[in-house]
Amino acid sequence: MPRPISARIHPDSIRRNIEFVRRTATSSRVWAVIKANAYGHGIERIYPALAQADGIALLDLDEAVRVRELGWTKPVLLLEGIFEARDVEIADRYRLTVTVHCDEQLDLLDTAKPRQPIDIQLKMNSGMNRLGFRPDAYSRAWRRASGMASVGAIGLMSHFANADDGGIDWQIDEFDAATRELPGTRSLANSAAVLWHPRAHRDWVRPGTILYGASPTGSARHIAGLPLAAAMTLSSRIIGVQTLAPGETIGYGRAFTADRAMRIGVVACGYADGYPRHAPAGTPIAIDGVRTQLVGRVSMDMLTVDLTPCPAAGIGSSVQLWGDQVRVDEVAEPSGTIGYELMCALARRVPVEVDAAGSIDPVDSPVAA
Repeated sequence: MPRPISARIHPDSIRRNIEFVRRTATSSRVWAVIKANAYGHGIERIYPALAQADGIALLDLDEAVRVRELGWTKPVLLLEGIFEARDVEIADRYRLTVTVHCDEQLDLLDTAKPRQPIDIQLKMNSGMNRLGFRPDAYSRAWRRASGMASVGAIGLMSHFANADDGGIDWQIDEFDAATRELPGTRSLANSAAVLWHPRAHRDWVRPGTILYGASPTGSARHIAGLPLAAAMTLSSRIIGVQTLAPGETIGYGRAFTADRAMRIGVVACGYADGYPRHAPAGTPIAIDGVRTQLVGRVSMDMLTVDLTPCPAAGIGSSVQLWGDQVRVDEVAEPSGTIGYELMCALARRVPVEVDAAGSIDPVDSPVAA
């Protein structure tokens, strides 16, 4: 039989998370961000849950084509825009909305002859200093775009540098000052701004990680109490049990030493499955629904857990690495990363199933301080 590890995708959790976004940003339309193959969940797997979104936002042309071929008729936004003339042809054919963040992209559109004008989102660099026209050049870029026969509707957008951990009024002020006289829909809010910055709720919001039940800050503490349901569960089973005497060690590097007699469970999951290698002892894990903790070093195919809180557990006991009992952020944060990375890094060797019956109920599980 195959190894007992598997991932389960819960499309209905995404549907419910979109509903939560709508209740939070009541006056805004919703771009559902499904870049990186829907944050590792699989576009085709979660596609039915996207029906309530007003548009889909992603990066890759091939993913945009896949969405259209699945039957999506509402707007599709390329968040990084186009890179060569061939991209304009595809955007025209599949009726894609294109982010424009530099003069070179305007040049591509200016020389193109699409069958119909291409809608764009003109991006401002309001302080992120990654992509976009600076505020003092923004109106000039807008005037140039508005004079092109190849350009249709022009939306105005920007991206926040620290909506997850600080104030963003300085960026909103920059954006508002530079766009005060310009027509067009506005789009500012990412996941963090959707949750915590109502002033950024303009015509469109662009939620990403919260659609999948993860925290924009990387910390589960910051979304405790919110009705965000996990869209991915990573599960396995115990495949071995060891009994340690006080002073004995376990795993590579002898990184963990028992301070008492302990039963240790060996789980079929390791960094080759997408679990973070640097997860430290104490990282939460659930055995038969009981929360316990990781001990020892994560190896390629296995990890070890303390069975003290679950004395009845043994070989074959169910293990949840992340999901509704242990939020993905609770695994990521002590490992020095964010839930986004773990979801996107799920290894191809892990079998994936789709929950057709519904989603996990959101659970406010205890979070380590």
